[in-house]
Amino acid sequence: MAITLQDKLVVAISSRALFDFEEENRVYENGDLHAYETLQRARLSVPAKPGVAFPLIRKLLALNAGAHRVEVVILSRSDPISGLRAFHSCREHGLSIERGVFTRGRAPFAYLKPLNASLFLSANQDDVRDALTAGFPAARVLPESAKMASKYPDEIRIAFDGDAVLFSDEAEQVFQKDGLKAFVGHEIHNKDLPLADGPLKPLLEALHRLQKLADEAAPTQAAPMRIRTALVTARSAPAHERAIRTLMAWNIEIDEAMFLGGLDKSAFLREFEPDFFFDDQIGHCESARVVTATGHVLSGIVNAS
Repeated sequence: MAITLQDKLVVAISSRALFDFEEENRVYENGDLHAYETLQRARLSVPAKPGVAFPLIRKLLALNAGAHRVEVVILSRSDPISGLRAFHSCREHGLSIERGVFTRGRAPFAYLKPLNASLFLSANQDDVRDALTAGFPAARVLPESAKMASKYPDEIRIAFDGDAVLFSDEAEQVFQKDGLKAFVGHEIHNKDLPLADGPLKPLLEALHRLQKLADEAAPTQAAPMRIRTALVTARSAPAHERAIRTLMAWNIEIDEAMFLGGLDKSAFLREFEPDFFFDDQIGHCESARVVTATGHVLSGIVNAS
């Protein structure tokens, strides 16, 4: 019987998002591929330091205690020999990652389909755009983001923006075109009509499903890894109602919801202490990255250009 990943939460991640390859990347971006590959070969036995998404990946893999539910695959523009260093670094840091695809400069997003990926994390903006266009949940990690020292070793905490992230950018388009008053009126009028799916809805669905499985397994595990999610949005009352009703229509539960009405999100993220935060607006991402690991979801009208 063929091995399949169909029943897994599959996270595809670039080596630069998983490990700190910023020095090597600067050589790569200078246009000297030979120098980059030479540097990586010289460091094959030198484990890379953890990157922005490393803490999240380590916690997600911990969900496999007792059952194989999460698969992490390295999906990278690096050459295959440089991939040796990535796998060596995984072993040194105790990450159970067995699969990888290395394309030596070629855009890797096409491999998301055979991997059945639920999330693609990369530091390459073009690759993230391509993945989102192809219909895969994806975000550009900001390599300079803080890696929060979580107080919750047995809990995965993920925070999401709403419009253009979990939901479509339908309402955001109204706001950008006609302003706040029109946006509020539109949302009141459509409060009972669920918003269309946003690019990261499949990820939230997968996390919700994993949490249900974790709850079922809890009586047999001494300290099961749990998942806690939060909606952190610029919406405020009365526009909050449509967001909540949309989640109800999807039959997805979240643990916390913050309707901030334009307040700076970073202060609230500091209190929630997520392992990762996703937002479509670069301004919010720049504010959040000083607090926690952050991913820019390049979707919707604000990213159209």
